[in-house]
Amino acid sequence: MPNVIEISTITRDFALGQETVHVLKGIDLVIKKGEYLAIMGPSGSGKSTLMNLLGCLDTPTSGTYILNGNDVSTMTDDELATIRNQEIGFVFQTFNLLPRTTAIENVALPMVYAGISKKDRTLKAKKVLTDVGLADRMDHKPNQLSGGQRQRVAVGRALVNNPSIILADEPTGNLDSTTSLEIMQLFDEIHAQGNTVILVTHEEEVAAHAHRVIRLRDGQVESDTSTALSV
Repeated sequence: MPNVIEISTITRDFALGQETVHVLKGIDLVIKKGEYLAIMGPSGSGKSTLMNLLGCLDTPTSGTYILNGNDVSTMTDDELATIRNQEIGFVFQTFNLLPRTTAIENVALPMVYAGISKKDRTLKAKKVLTDVGLADRMDHKPNQLSGGQRQRVAVGRALVNNPSIILADEPTGNLDSTTSLEIMQLFDEIHAQGNTVILVTHEEEVAAHAHRVIRLRDGQVESDTSTALSV
């Protein structure tokens, strides 16, 4: 399989008053197309910073990041926004849905930025919502949906532009254990369809779904292990 992500000696520093805090200290990481990966680590290990870099929400202090053949480490904010919309599907712990718009409108939103016609947006959003099990909830607004249903809408929105990677940050953090399992089964299905899935989590039960687990400590990769299920 080709590499979808290649990271070389990535560092990320933050100025804190007169001091410089070195959050990421030279990380190398290669992720192949179709992998199912979990990134773990204690608070302060750098996993959120790494996720922001992987998601093109931030740029590294030094090092290179190649995403699907594009060097994103030196891109402008506008270029990064385009890459985010085309290449990355985000799923957040807090769902990040627009409260006054329906499920179908929330899912269609990334396609608005991609310049897709309203008719095609509606058709694609309906298909994606059906795929994530919400065919009967398309016209509901977030406050009319359960937490699990809201997260399904968020997953649908992440999938709708056929991104290179699905990046999920603590995707079950606001859900009870039964609903969490349902959402993780949905991620398993998404991966089985050939999608590259990256989970950022502190929960071992969530990471257990992945086929490769990277653990960070003090801004460096402490371990990189694959399970017997991995391809």
